[in-house]
Amino acid sequence: MFLLLLFSRIYSFHARLLSSYFFYFIFLKAVQMFERCPRLQARTTQLTCFQRLNFLSLNACCLKNKYLALDNGVDAIHPGYGFLSERAEFAQACSDAGVMFVGPSPETVRKMGDKVEARSLAINAGVPVVPGTDAPISSLQEAQAFAQTYGFPIIFKAAYGGGGRGMRVVREYEELEENYQRAYSEALTAFGNGALFVEKFIEKPRHIEVQILGDKYGNVIHLYERDCSIQRRHQKVVEIAPAFQLDPHLRDRLHADAVNLARQVGYENAGTVEFLVDKHGKHYFIEVNSRLQVEHTVTEEITDVDLVHAQLHVCEGRSLPELGLKQEKIRVNGCAIQCRVTTEDPSRGFQPDTGRIEVFRSGEGMGIRLDSASAFQGAVISPHYDSLLVKVIASGKDLNTAASKMSRALAEFRVRGVKTNIPFLQNVLSNHQFLHSTVDTQFIDENQELFNLKPTQNRAQKLLHYLGHVMVNGPTTPIPVKAKPSSTDPVVPPVTMGDPPVGFRDVLLRDGPEGFAKAVRAHKGLLLMDTTFRDAHQSLLATRVRTHDLKKISPFVSHNFSNLFSLENWGGATFDVAMRFLSECPWKRLQELRALIPNVPFQMLLRGANAVGYTNYPDNAVFKFCEVAMDNGMDIFRVFDSLNYLPNMVLGMEAAGAAGGVVEAAISYTGDVSDPMRQKYSLEYYVKLADELVKGGTHILSIKDMAGLLKPEASKLLISALRDRFPDVPIHVHTHDTAGAGVAAMLACAEAGADVVDVAVDSMAGMTSQPSMGAMVACTKGTKLDTGIALEKVFDYSEYWEVARGLYAPFDCTATMKSGNADVYENEIPGGQYTNLHFQAHSMGLGNKFKEVKKAYAEANKLLGDLIKVRHGHRALLMQYNHHRFLLHTVPSLIFLAALLIFSVVFQVELERGKILHIKALALGDLNKAGQREVFFELNGQLRSVLVKDTVAMKEMKFHPKAQKSIRGQVGAPMPGKVLEVKVKVGSKVEKGQPLCVLSAMKMETVVNSPMAGTIKAIHVTPDASLEGDDLILEIEE
Repeated sequence: MFLLLLFSRIYSFHARLLSSYFFYFIFLKAVQMFERCPRLQARTTQLTCFQRLNFLSLNACCLKNKYLALDNGVDAIHPGYGFLSERAEFAQACSDAGVMFVGPSPETVRKMGDKVEARSLAINAGVPVVPGTDAPISSLQEAQAFAQTYGFPIIFKAAYGGGGRGMRVVREYEELEENYQRAYSEALTAFGNGALFVEKFIEKPRHIEVQILGDKYGNVIHLYERDCSIQRRHQKVVEIAPAFQLDPHLRDRLHADAVNLARQVGYENAGTVEFLVDKHGKHYFIEVNSRLQVEHTVTEEITDVDLVHAQLHVCEGRSLPELGLKQEKIRVNGCAIQCRVTTEDPSRGFQPDTGRIEVFRSGEGMGIRLDSASAFQGAVISPHYDSLLVKVIASGKDLNTAASKMSRALAEFRVRGVKTNIPFLQNVLSNHQFLHSTVDTQFIDENQELFNLKPTQNRAQKLLHYLGHVMVNGPTTPIPVKAKPSSTDPVVPPVTMGDPPVGFRDVLLRDGPEGFAKAVRAHKGLLLMDTTFRDAHQSLLATRVRTHDLKKISPFVSHNFSNLFSLENWGGATFDVAMRFLSECPWKRLQELRALIPNVPFQMLLRGANAVGYTNYPDNAVFKFCEVAMDNGMDIFRVFDSLNYLPNMVLGMEAAGAAGGVVEAAISYTGDVSDPMRQKYSLEYYVKLADELVKGGTHILSIKDMAGLLKPEASKLLISALRDRFPDVPIHVHTHDTAGAGVAAMLACAEAGADVVDVAVDSMAGMTSQPSMGAMVACTKGTKLDTGIALEKVFDYSEYWEVARGLYAPFDCTATMKSGNADVYENEIPGGQYTNLHFQAHSMGLGNKFKEVKKAYAEANKLLGDLIKVRHGHRALLMQYNHHRFLLHTVPSLIFLAALLIFSVVFQVELERGKILHIKALALGDLNKAGQREVFFELNGQLRSVLVKDTVAMKEMKFHPKAQKSIRGQVGAPMPGKVLEVKVKVGSKVEKGQPLCVLSAMKMETVVNSPMAGTIKAIHVTPDASLEGDDLILEIEE
């Protein structure tokens, strides 16, 4: 038994020290070995080494790893796929410390790691090699000399590493210098050494590699070969074992040469000998990888030999024969394919994609094996590491069977949030040449149909993104009409000079809230509250009326309507709309209106413990809010709760009362008290609730009929019952005129004993607004309910608002809604919400479906138990998009969830027949440094989250500018990455196609070329700057 150290995660911020390619798969291999070690009775430990350390040299790395092992009593170290696995210095450090290195001897690692020496050994072993330099070149001149001798094409290769890094093909002399620099830079970044050697480039070869395994006693066997010809940028994409349609004699020669070379160097443990096979069947040695390869999995599948298991046994001194590994016993069983699923976009030249994996679901089934590391929901794909996400291995009796299983598995994958090469891999697997012939390293370049990618639907995630955007930023429904604001300004009616007449506010200031309430109760005639300054334009004009237009008419109101009970002008949605959409200060609005209307009491809507927001606030915040509101001119606080929840209402009442305001506790009305069949909200319910509010200290009792459901008969019953119960308490009634019976209902309330009713001036009344002021004044004139308001002044007031309303034509509900509708008695949709739903339905092209929207609302109400009807509570919306219908049911909540969603409610979305999504909104995250919020959902029982940009917050944050495609000369980053080099300066003359800068992403370098000829106008980046896709690099002017 021994303790084995697995290199699970390796971090380093030293870019020229650590190859990201190794980062992924050291961890991956650690997991695999961890699973296999119990069979060896080995105690294993996974340690995070190099965690957030910055190493100065390779020797320092080796030293720290050695001490890490010694400090933890480690007997052996398995280095994983790369980085340390090919470092002779690290293997030697392990040996010096008495720690077993699971791999070849330090000397073998050194020889095989030096491609030039490995080439020399191959020549001595009689293995054919590609013409190339005998030693690493040290200058561009040496490369030029080689090209002159052997001609083009040639290829640069990193002398001390592989994996496609530091590899560049040069076909023309003009490309030589740039490719030399790029290959040198990539090699230096990936392997810590930029040394290169040069070879003659073999056109369209097959890339065949042989898996070898040796022990400490000179035994070496091969485990057959792998075909790794399908590559992009010299990196393997698909690997097959055994090689398809390989000549048997050639296969034997490849195996023999690989074994002979391994024996010559005394190779022990696992390794790979790689060859190129040209179109004439001649093979050439290219390199030895003295480690386990990423694609070793396909060899394991066809030979049934566990290579990691064998590695560990060889390390502890057992011979291959002891392990039952003799050449004559190794047989090929079927075929295996490995596909490397990467976060790359094939349609953009395999550019790496970065971001956060929002959804990850893998394919499974018989004959499928998955090796993955960072493939999980929530993983962040960085531009600083390799793009490999997961390896998928499929095995079957032959190539076509394995390919069929692989295709099925890839089709089952769901990766959202980052682009992947899965559609491209599916095209490869269905390609006729791949299935029935041989492929070479130019297969991808010569089969452009592979890039005809089938787009993914991604419907569920798109819907979550939409809902998340609505939750974070609010609805963004387009205006369904092209109405433009009127060019005519309203004319203010004449106002008499001097101070305005004494009004009810003078009573309030003199006698206080209690005296004010007594004065209201003792008043002869009906009192009116004017909602024109708030609820009327909220219902009809989307709350868009500016302070400017309110101020213009204020002096007229002050002088001519001094006998109004109050003027509603603040609170509710008016508060946040002023800030969010009008860019106005609601406090300043209150102050300015107060100065212009000193004699009429101001009334506001207070949402209990929610104040003027959409969530519960701390008690002291609500108390302070009411105090400041009073200081700035507020008088009467209509306190309500969307569920008639007493604790929330009592808090608001106490806060308003403590501030010295008039407390008007409002009961939200729903149902029909005149219908004996509807007893959930009966007279007894309302009287009992009113009892509690009166006991709580309300000065005025209010009925808040948000849906306009009060019929004349119901009005008589309800108000009569309340008047009999509370003879000394003023009663104030609010309704909406959606059905057109608002005036009749309010007259009935007044006859039954109501002291105050709400109205709006005629041109701002009706439909989903309040009943007409002029109608109420005219109908009560000369009766005991006479309002004392001059009807001709109402006409003047109305004329002003009729013209002013035209200024807000794009927001006017009459753009889509031409009248009210008595069906509100059936669907019970609150007035303002009725307007919003109607507007949204038309915005989405569903104007002809609004009847179904209302029906869905009514059905949802019944399903949810007949809810109280208030504007920001119950919502239902029927959406139709691309012939798919989405029915969103929501219920009241004390936690605001923008527009369509309320937390903790599940709703269904039918994408198509048989495909139904069950969605539940869970939470909204805090703002991150990128200006995003994470929105959490439950989708079909599984946790999902999306990142949504907070458009308001981002206005206050600074970000790198983006290149605008519509502006000629702006050059953007083609992919996320780091700027390695800027090749031009401001004022430089450039030609089309000239290199401008060099980006590095996932250790691969990309040259950004000029799209046009011109002069560099501005440069927006510097070396080492990190960029996102489309970030502005520079500007060119012609």
